[in-house]
Amino acid sequence: MRKRVVVVGNAGLDLRLAVPRLPLAGETLVGSAGRRAPGGKGLNRAVVAARCGAQVRFCAPLGNDEAEAREVERHLSSEGFAELLLPRLPHPTDFSLLMVLPGGENSIVSTSACSLALTKAQAEPALRDMGEGDVVLLQGNLSLDTTGYILDAARRRKATTIFTPAPFWPGAEKLVGHCSLVIANRIEAEALGASIDDADAAIVTLGADGCALIEHGRRRSFPAEAVMAVDTTGCGDTFCGVMAAALAQGLAIKVAIGAAQRAAALTATRPGAFEALPSSDELRIFLADALSTTQENQP
Repeated sequence: MRKRVVVVGNAGLDLRLAVPRLPLAGETLVGSAGRRAPGGKGLNRAVVAARCGAQVRFCAPLGNDEAEAREVERHLSSEGFAELLLPRLPHPTDFSLLMVLPGGENSIVSTSACSLALTKAQAEPALRDMGEGDVVLLQGNLSLDTTGYILDAARRRKATTIFTPAPFWPGAEKLVGHCSLVIANRIEAEALGASIDDADAAIVTLGADGCALIEHGRRRSFPAEAVMAVDTTGCGDTFCGVMAAALAQGLAIKVAIGAAQRAAALTATRPGAFEALPSSDELRIFLADALSTTQENQP
């Protein structure tokens, strides 16, 4: 029986601007190539996992601003989710400002009042009939209290738990012990400190330098795919979404990393975040290649 991926996180809108550099204090810069699209780490990762062919249940709060909430809901309805849980809360729908530099690196400022307001009771339906082998994927957009509740509940039901502490909130390091896998970039890994070893396994993403897998006290490096980066905004979301889908399909972490890195590299060659996410056809090729490699290496 194919296991499901449960993503509980944020969903909102992104405003993307290309900038020559980040503005100085008190300075006004003129950006270009302005685009508006659905976004949020939770939304992007859930979309990627669904495009991989996983059975995805996505839970994210939307706000009381009807036009913005309906815009997000319309995009999600076309993504082939197994189930959408989108409670409406008395806050504006979250949004992010993405500033992209000429070399492809980005800086992001997000609102999170809506996602932070999601309560345990509102998240509980996402955990319905969860069992062994299911994969639960969380980011740092929810309150630490709600995040800890979900991780603990999923762990008790023998689900695989993946947590990315982004954005990082002090106290997130206390949640790592509930995680099957932590995925963090350099900054987040530094903030977690020694607690990162409390997870069953951890992946530290290193941009163009690839990533490192820390498992059972051992560290193994995985080089990145060499590409000409245009915009790195959605790369982490693609990586995490593929990892969740691959683990739900029973792939080993080391094999899943290869597929996730290929997908993230492809994302970096395209502008935007949501618009840059790989298609279903592209993602399923990466996973099929990873699966065939695993089968070829079996005795």
